[in-house]
Amino acid sequence: MEEAIHNFIDYLHKTRKASVNTELSYQRDLEHLRIFLNEKQLIDSWSDATATDINAYVLYMEEMQYAPSSVSRAVASTRTFYNYLLKKGSVSLNPSDDIKAPKITKKTPGILSVAEIEALLSMPDQKTVKGMRDRAMLELLYATGIRVSELIGLSLSDLNLSVNYIVCHDRNRERAVPFGFNARAALETYIVRGRPALAGQEECGNLFLNVSGKAMSRQGFWKILKNYASQAGIEREITPHMLRHSFAVHMLGNGADLKSVQMMLGHSDISTTQVYMNTDMKKMREVYEKAHPRG
Repeated sequence: MEEAIHNFIDYLHKTRKASVNTELSYQRDLEHLRIFLNEKQLIDSWSDATATDINAYVLYMEEMQYAPSSVSRAVASTRTFYNYLLKKGSVSLNPSDDIKAPKITKKTPGILSVAEIEALLSMPDQKTVKGMRDRAMLELLYATGIRVSELIGLSLSDLNLSVNYIVCHDRNRERAVPFGFNARAALETYIVRGRPALAGQEECGNLFLNVSGKAMSRQGFWKILKNYASQAGIEREITPHMLRHSFAVHMLGNGADLKSVQMMLGHSDISTTQVYMNTDMKKMREVYEKAHPRG
């Protein structure tokens, strides 16, 4: 059973060109299912599993108070995996076909207001090297809506200041994302005056460096963000992903088309981007004068 999972993940990697996160999610879901079937149901082969067995696993997850989203993802992973086994001729039917996943209520992601964004971006002291770096990171994150992992993974060669865009890489895919003049100004200041001081004798190719001249980490950025949020008087809990959410909602609220925002965010499914449409767009249009306030 473990070998079948391994072959499936290899198929996702080579044929479907799935992202690392997607592969890890499938592997985690299927390993949990395998362990359950082996230990609880004493099933030694994927072809032995029945709809009753899969349903028992779903009920087990619900009894263990797994989030509806986790249960739903597990059902989807199981169904996709069995469809793969069907095509390979390893099984004669898909026991998860009629299994119903719990309904998930999509909630509008938490976002920052314009005033909160402006306050947050004004916190870094650009008279200091770290302040130059932090301002550039915050400006770029809000200007592009990229993920934090993409931000800290950027290399110098991924930045094009002549036409204001960055290139984000995801396995075998990449996308170009534009940014505005405020982000460009912050980046120029950091690259000319800040980054050389941080780099020292190191030869790290990453765009954003820590005080040791090495690549900025997720944990390091998280601490920086929380510190500036506190200084800016933002009392609610803030996460790096809120800047991504804010970018999407602010853009859509001011007339940006859904497809363009989907491309900038790097969503493979447009339904993932549509969740941002739930925000009160009329109110957002009253607040903004253009599609992006710092463009």
